[in-house]
Amino acid sequence: MNTKRTRIYEGKAKILYEGPEPGTIIVHYKDDATAFNAQKKAVIDGKGVLNNRISELIFTRLNELGMPTHFLKRLNMREQLVREVEIIPLEVVVRNVAAGSLSKRLGLEEGSALPRSIIEFYYKNDQLGDPMVSEEHITAFNWASPQEIDDIMHMAIRINDFLSGLFLGIGIKLVDFKVEFGRLYENDMVRIVLADEISPDCCRLWDIKTQDKLDKDRFRRDMGGLMEAYQEVARRLGLIIEVEQPERSRPKLVKTD
Repeated sequence: MNTKRTRIYEGKAKILYEGPEPGTIIVHYKDDATAFNAQKKAVIDGKGVLNNRISELIFTRLNELGMPTHFLKRLNMREQLVREVEIIPLEVVVRNVAAGSLSKRLGLEEGSALPRSIIEFYYKNDQLGDPMVSEEHITAFNWASPQEIDDIMHMAIRINDFLSGLFLGIGIKLVDFKVEFGRLYENDMVRIVLADEISPDCCRLWDIKTQDKLDKDRFRRDMGGLMEAYQEVARRLGLIIEVEQPERSRPKLVKTD
Protein backbone atom coordinates (compact mmCIF):
# COMPACT_ATOMS: atom_id res chain seq x y z
CA MET A 1 0.00 0.00 0.00
CA ASN A 2 1.34 3.45 -0.91
CA THR A 3 1.67 5.41 2.33
CA LYS A 4 2.91 8.60 0.65
CA ARG A 5 -0.39 10.38 0.34
CA THR A 6 -0.96 14.10 -0.08
CA ARG A 7 -2.82 15.55 2.87
CA ILE A 8 -5.32 18.21 1.78
CA TYR A 9 -6.87 19.22 5.09
CA GLU A 10 -7.13 18.11 8.71
CA GLY A 11 -10.19 19.00 10.74
CA LYS A 12 -11.37 18.21 14.23
CA ALA A 13 -12.59 14.69 13.44
CA LYS A 14 -11.30 13.85 9.94
CA ILE A 15 -8.29 14.07 7.65
CA LEU A 16 -8.69 14.52 3.89
CA TYR A 17 -6.20 13.06 1.41
CA GLU A 18 -6.00 13.21 -2.36
CA GLY A 19 -7.88 10.29 -3.88
CA PRO A 20 -6.55 7.74 -6.36
CA GLU A 21 -8.42 9.35 -9.27
CA PRO A 22 -8.92 13.02 -10.20
CA GLY A 23 -12.02 14.41 -8.52
CA THR A 24 -11.87 11.98 -5.57
CA ILE A 25 -10.83 12.40 -1.95
CA ILE A 26 -10.04 9.90 0.81
CA VAL A 27 -11.67 10.72 4.15
CA HIS A 28 -9.90 9.34 7.23
CA TYR A 29 -11.97 9.25 10.44
CA LYS A 30 -9.98 10.10 13.57
CA ASP A 31 -10.67 9.06 17.16
CA ASP A 32 -10.59 12.68 18.34
CA ALA A 33 -13.66 13.94 20.18
CA THR A 34 -14.24 17.68 20.39
CA ALA A 35 -16.96 19.96 21.72
CA PHE A 36 -17.63 23.68 22.03
CA ASN A 37 -15.52 24.49 18.94
CA ALA A 38 -12.64 22.29 20.12
CA GLN A 39 -12.41 23.94 23.54
CA LYS A 40 -12.97 20.47 24.95
CA LYS A 41 -10.91 17.64 23.47
CA ALA A 42 -10.23 13.95 24.02
CA VAL A 43 -9.14 10.87 22.11
CA ILE A 44 -11.57 7.97 22.31
CA ASP A 45 -10.18 4.76 20.86
CA GLY A 46 -12.37 3.30 18.14
CA LYS A 47 -14.73 6.25 17.69
CA GLY A 48 -13.51 6.91 14.15
CA VAL A 49 -14.15 3.31 13.13
CA LEU A 50 -17.76 3.45 14.35
CA ASN A 51 -18.46 6.84 12.74
CA ASN A 52 -17.01 5.60 9.45
CA ARG A 53 -19.19 2.49 9.42
CA ILE A 54 -22.38 4.27 10.54
CA SER A 55 -21.91 7.10 8.04
CA GLU A 56 -21.18 4.56 5.28
CA LEU A 57 -24.44 2.72 5.95
CA ILE A 58 -26.52 5.91 5.97
CA PHE A 59 -24.92 7.39 2.85
CA THR A 60 -25.26 4.07 1.00
CA ARG A 61 -28.99 3.95 1.82
CA LEU A 62 -29.44 7.58 0.75
CA ASN A 63 -27.63 6.87 -2.53
CA GLU A 64 -29.98 3.94 -3.13
CA LEU A 65 -32.95 6.27 -2.59
CA GLY A 66 -31.62 8.67 -5.24
CA MET A 67 -30.29 11.30 -2.86
CA PRO A 68 -27.21 12.94 -4.45
CA THR A 69 -24.23 12.55 -2.10
CA HIS A 70 -20.44 12.72 -2.31
CA PHE A 71 -20.05 9.14 -1.01
CA LEU A 72 -18.56 6.47 -3.31
CA LYS A 73 -17.43 3.57 -1.12
CA ARG A 74 -15.73 2.56 2.11
CA LEU A 75 -12.06 1.71 1.67
CA ASN A 76 -11.30 0.21 5.09
CA MET A 77 -12.40 0.47 8.71
CA ARG A 78 -11.41 4.13 8.96
CA GLU A 79 -11.56 5.52 5.43
CA GLN A 80 -14.03 6.35 2.69
CA LEU A 81 -13.64 7.37 -0.93
CA VAL A 82 -15.79 10.39 -1.82
CA ARG A 83 -16.25 12.80 -4.70
CA GLU A 84 -14.43 16.10 -4.42
CA VAL A 85 -16.92 18.91 -3.85
CA GLU A 86 -16.82 22.61 -3.03
CA ILE A 87 -18.19 22.75 0.49
CA ILE A 88 -20.84 25.41 1.05
CA PRO A 89 -19.84 27.24 4.27
CA LEU A 90 -23.04 26.42 6.10
CA GLU A 91 -24.04 23.92 8.75
CA VAL A 92 -27.64 22.90 8.22
CA VAL A 93 -29.40 21.79 11.40
CA VAL A 94 -32.76 20.02 11.34
CA ARG A 95 -34.60 19.92 14.67
CA ASN A 96 -37.51 17.64 15.56
CA VAL A 97 -37.41 17.96 19.36
CA ALA A 98 -36.28 20.86 21.57
CA ALA A 99 -32.71 20.26 22.77
CA GLY A 100 -29.30 21.89 23.01
CA SER A 101 -28.95 25.51 21.93
CA LEU A 102 -32.59 25.75 20.81
CA SER A 103 -33.78 25.00 24.35
CA LYS A 104 -31.41 27.64 25.75
CA ARG A 105 -32.26 30.32 23.19
CA LEU A 106 -36.04 30.00 23.45
CA GLY A 107 -36.41 28.73 27.01
CA LEU A 108 -37.92 25.44 25.89
CA GLU A 109 -37.81 22.37 28.09
CA GLU A 110 -35.41 19.85 26.60
CA GLY A 111 -37.34 16.98 25.10
CA SER A 112 -40.51 18.98 24.39
CA ALA A 113 -42.08 18.45 20.98
CA LEU A 114 -41.77 21.15 18.34
CA PRO A 115 -44.80 22.28 16.31
CA ARG A 116 -42.98 21.00 13.22
CA SER A 117 -39.46 20.21 12.11
CA ILE A 118 -37.29 23.34 11.99
CA ILE A 119 -34.32 24.02 9.69
CA GLU A 120 -31.58 26.37 10.88
CA PHE A 121 -28.44 27.66 9.16
CA TYR A 122 -25.09 28.34 10.82
CA TYR A 123 -22.08 29.99 9.20
CA LYS A 124 -19.11 27.60 9.27
CA ASN A 125 -16.45 29.62 11.08
CA ASP A 126 -14.84 28.26 14.24
CA GLN A 127 -13.29 31.60 15.17
CA LEU A 128 -16.76 33.15 15.26
CA GLY A 129 -18.32 30.15 17.00
CA ASP A 130 -20.40 29.09 13.96
CA PRO A 131 -23.03 31.84 14.35
CA MET A 132 -26.63 31.27 13.37
CA VAL A 133 -27.57 33.08 10.14
CA SER A 134 -30.68 33.74 8.07
CA GLU A 135 -31.38 33.23 4.39
CA GLU A 136 -30.83 36.98 3.97
CA HIS A 137 -27.27 36.65 5.26
CA ILE A 138 -26.61 33.63 3.04
CA THR A 139 -27.69 35.36 -0.17
CA ALA A 140 -26.24 38.78 0.76
CA PHE A 141 -22.77 37.32 1.32
CA ASN A 142 -23.12 34.95 -1.65
CA TRP A 143 -22.57 31.79 0.39
CA ALA A 144 -25.39 30.18 -1.58
CA SER A 145 -27.97 31.30 -4.13
CA PRO A 146 -31.73 31.29 -3.49
CA GLN A 147 -32.07 28.20 -5.72
CA GLU A 148 -29.30 26.44 -3.82
CA ILE A 149 -31.00 27.25 -0.51
CA ASP A 150 -34.24 25.76 -1.85
CA ASP A 151 -32.38 22.63 -2.96
CA ILE A 152 -30.65 22.32 0.42
CA MET A 153 -33.90 22.70 2.38
CA HIS A 154 -35.69 20.18 0.16
CA MET A 155 -32.88 17.66 0.61
CA ALA A 156 -32.68 18.31 4.36
CA ILE A 157 -36.37 17.50 4.73
CA ARG A 158 -35.96 14.27 2.73
CA ILE A 159 -32.93 13.27 4.82
CA ASN A 160 -34.88 13.99 8.00
CA ASP A 161 -37.77 11.79 6.85
CA PHE A 162 -35.39 8.95 6.01
CA LEU A 163 -33.32 9.18 9.20
CA SER A 164 -36.39 9.50 11.43
CA GLY A 165 -37.81 6.29 9.99
CA LEU A 166 -34.48 4.46 10.06
CA PHE A 167 -33.85 5.22 13.72
CA LEU A 168 -37.48 4.77 14.79
CA GLY A 169 -37.27 1.24 13.45
CA ILE A 170 -34.45 0.44 15.89
CA GLY A 171 -35.98 2.15 18.92
CA ILE A 172 -34.16 5.49 18.64
CA LYS A 173 -35.63 8.99 18.47
CA LEU A 174 -33.95 11.41 16.06
CA VAL A 175 -33.95 14.63 18.08
CA ASP A 176 -31.90 16.73 15.65
CA PHE A 177 -28.93 16.49 13.29
CA LYS A 178 -26.38 18.61 11.43
CA VAL A 179 -25.45 18.09 7.77
CA GLU A 180 -23.29 19.89 5.22
CA PHE A 181 -23.65 20.25 1.47
CA GLY A 182 -21.28 20.88 -1.41
CA ARG A 183 -21.23 21.79 -5.08
CA LEU A 184 -20.32 18.93 -7.38
CA TYR A 185 -18.90 20.11 -10.71
CA GLU A 186 -19.53 17.73 -13.61
CA ASN A 187 -18.47 19.16 -16.97
CA ASP A 188 -20.61 22.29 -17.35
CA MET A 189 -23.11 21.18 -14.73
CA VAL A 190 -23.14 22.07 -11.04
CA ARG A 191 -25.38 20.32 -8.53
CA ILE A 192 -25.82 20.36 -4.77
CA VAL A 193 -24.96 17.11 -3.00
CA LEU A 194 -24.90 15.93 0.60
CA ALA A 195 -21.34 15.87 1.95
CA ASP A 196 -19.37 15.44 5.20
CA GLU A 197 -20.81 12.67 7.44
CA ILE A 198 -23.91 11.51 9.29
CA SER A 199 -23.02 9.78 12.56
CA PRO A 200 -23.68 10.08 16.32
CA ASP A 201 -21.11 12.90 16.25
CA CYS A 202 -23.59 15.11 14.40
CA CYS A 203 -26.96 13.71 15.50
CA ARG A 204 -28.85 13.75 18.78
CA LEU A 205 -30.16 10.22 19.28
CA TRP A 206 -32.26 9.20 22.29
CA ASP A 207 -33.45 5.74 23.21
CA ILE A 208 -37.23 5.84 22.80
CA LYS A 209 -37.99 3.86 25.96
CA THR A 210 -35.36 5.14 28.40
CA GLN A 211 -34.52 8.54 26.81
CA ASP A 212 -30.84 7.63 27.26
CA LYS A 213 -28.56 9.74 25.07
CA LEU A 214 -26.72 7.75 22.40
CA ASP A 215 -24.71 10.62 20.89
CA LYS A 216 -21.93 13.15 21.48
CA ASP A 217 -23.89 14.87 24.26
CA ARG A 218 -22.43 12.17 26.47
CA PHE A 219 -19.04 13.79 25.85
CA ARG A 220 -20.25 17.39 25.89
CA ARG A 221 -21.96 16.92 29.25
CA ASP A 222 -19.36 14.66 30.90
CA MET A 223 -21.83 11.79 31.12
CA GLY A 224 -19.29 9.11 30.15
CA GLY A 225 -20.04 6.01 28.13
CA LEU A 226 -19.58 7.61 24.70
CA MET A 227 -18.14 4.50 23.04
CA GLU A 228 -20.79 2.27 24.58
CA ALA A 229 -23.49 4.59 23.22
CA TYR A 230 -21.99 4.63 19.70
CA GLN A 231 -21.56 0.86 19.82
CA GLU A 232 -25.23 0.51 20.76
CA VAL A 233 -26.27 2.57 17.73
CA ALA A 234 -24.01 0.47 15.50
CA ARG A 235 -25.36 -2.75 17.03
CA ARG A 236 -28.98 -1.76 16.40
CA LEU A 237 -28.10 -0.82 12.82
CA GLY A 238 -26.72 -4.33 12.33
CA LEU A 239 -23.08 -3.25 12.05
CA ILE A 240 -22.00 -5.14 15.17
CA ILE A 241 -23.10 -8.76 15.30
CA GLU A 242 -23.29 -10.35 18.69
CA VAL A 243 -22.10 -13.92 18.47
CA GLU A 244 -23.19 -16.27 21.21
CA GLN A 245 -20.38 -18.38 22.50
CA PRO A 246 -21.24 -22.07 21.94
CA GLU A 247 -21.24 -24.30 24.94
CA ARG A 248 -18.09 -26.31 25.25
CA SER A 249 -18.86 -29.84 24.12
CA ARG A 250 -18.45 -32.52 26.72
CA PRO A 251 -15.84 -35.19 26.10
CA LYS A 252 -17.28 -38.37 24.71
CA LEU A 253 -16.14 -41.88 25.61
CA VAL A 254 -14.80 -43.79 22.64
CA LYS A 255 -15.03 -47.59 22.60
CA THR A 256 -11.84 -49.40 21.72
CA ASP A 257 -11.43 -53.01 20.73
